[in-house]
Amino acid sequence: MGGEIYQAQVIRNFFDCITGTDRNLTRIYMCVMSLAKLRMESPEKMAALVDQLRKSKVQKELSVDILDYMCDAANQLELSQVQTAFGVKDIRAVAQDFTGISMDSL
Repeated sequence: MGGEIYQAQVIRNFFDCITGTDRNLTRIYMCVMSLAKLRMESPEKMAALVDQLRKSKVQKELSVDILDYMCDAANQLELSQVQTAFGVKDIRAVAQDFTGISMDSL
């Protein structure tokens, strides 16, 4: 369970990096490799990811295979773990705050 939260945080950092103004390939590399290690990928899979990252550096654009890998990893996570990593509160917990408010208190 804790590993999934870490995975979601790494995925969040990856997407923050590729959509932000500073698209640093070293940060992208660290996110991809960290996620692969958290998911305990095989050495062959990790070598393929490193190869795609090297090609991305040469071509100066991110490989579609890297994006596919990160999106697939995000898709496999439980929604509650992703919500925790992104700081999203459960709607039921927030709803209790709103039921305590009445029109008279405004």
